[in-house]
Amino acid sequence: MDRVILHSDMNNFYATVETSLNPALRGKAVAVAGDPESRHGIILAKNYEAKRFGVQTGEPLWQAREKCPHIVFVAPHYDIYMEYSREAKRLYSQYTDLVESFGLDECWLDVKSSSRLFGDGETIALDIREKIKKRLGVTVSVGVSFNKIFAKLGSDMKKPDATTVIPRHSFKEKIWHLPVGDLLYVGPATVKRLSRYGIDTIGKLANSNDGFIHSLLGKNGEMLLSFARGEDESAVAHIDHSPPMKSVSCGNTAPRDLVCDDDVKILLLALATNVSHRLRGYGMDASCVQLQVRDNELNSFVRQIPLPYPCRTGQDIFEAAYKLYLRCARGLRIRSMSISATSLSYGESEQMSFAPEIEKIQRRERLEETFDSLCHRFGGDILKRGILMCDPDIAEIGLKSTPGILPGMMNT
Repeated sequence: MDRVILHSDMNNFYATVETSLNPALRGKAVAVAGDPESRHGIILAKNYEAKRFGVQTGEPLWQAREKCPHIVFVAPHYDIYMEYSREAKRLYSQYTDLVESFGLDECWLDVKSSSRLFGDGETIALDIREKIKKRLGVTVSVGVSFNKIFAKLGSDMKKPDATTVIPRHSFKEKIWHLPVGDLLYVGPATVKRLSRYGIDTIGKLANSNDGFIHSLLGKNGEMLLSFARGEDESAVAHIDHSPPMKSVSCGNTAPRDLVCDDDVKILLLALATNVSHRLRGYGMDASCVQLQVRDNELNSFVRQIPLPYPCRTGQDIFEAAYKLYLRCARGLRIRSMSISATSLSYGESEQMSFAPEIEKIQRRERLEETFDSLCHRFGGDILKRGILMCDPDIAEIGLKSTPGILPGMMNT
């Protein structure tokens, strides 16, 4: 017997929560946005009224206002979004303990074992939609299918407040005519590459030659082929399952465009200090550093570099990130930067070593642990690196950065 997988997606989550909290916003074009005074002036989420004017996530506020002069911007309230997300997950747990998050606003549910109690997948989907609407004031779209990929696709097909069923016996008729970009994990670059060869629908991808797709997209192509053909067999995780941490990152927008090396050093050192502090809290070392840069025209790119030895020291993370900056971003007018420590492992920094390079890392680690201890005991401002005093505004932005939570993404 086939599995019964649901994918529940809370519609326009951030913006809908804001209108739910403030009834005066209902019926108006609303966008959740960063603070323009702090140069975080981009759209984080928008409601359907704003979407009808062409407002898009990620665009600058001035551009959104040109499209929709009467748009209302509201600041994000992440703590409230988290509570709404937890409440929705508690509701899902009434039907099954197989509940897997996919961002704050989306979850998969495997309800095969619940069907005798609550009815078939479509019945459960309708029940979930009504309960969330009543309890949270948020509408959801639910996809129902025999695997996770098609359930996700179903929840995207009809919005808002709808249920879409994609059964095994008719999935080809229902979804093979859809654009290939509708398939999960097929991003714009992959769409562009496939379109060069006339592969513009899910069906055309499904019927493509395996060897050709592998030569074009590698292992990722094999995965996408299995998705398009309905062969995804990935399980829905248990509600208590915690996926392994893949990265620790911090980033922020500078108070002004960064145009010289000294300004970049201040922000990168502050971000690296932040990342390092969190790595020590988790007891983890990183083997790779990733730098993301966005310029003043909102073009962005990501580069990474391996570390010579796994470590968690802010100085080593900074040096790796600065090396990437010199190699790839020097000369740009930089608007924002973020540092990610990746390829994580549980640290062995406390083990003694007589290799000179590792001894140096260990000395830095002990120094930074002392720094942490003093700041914890006497307050965060008791000690600061001298370079961070050169521009306190930039330094503060980096030191106080916290991992952002974007629509459709989970913080890691």
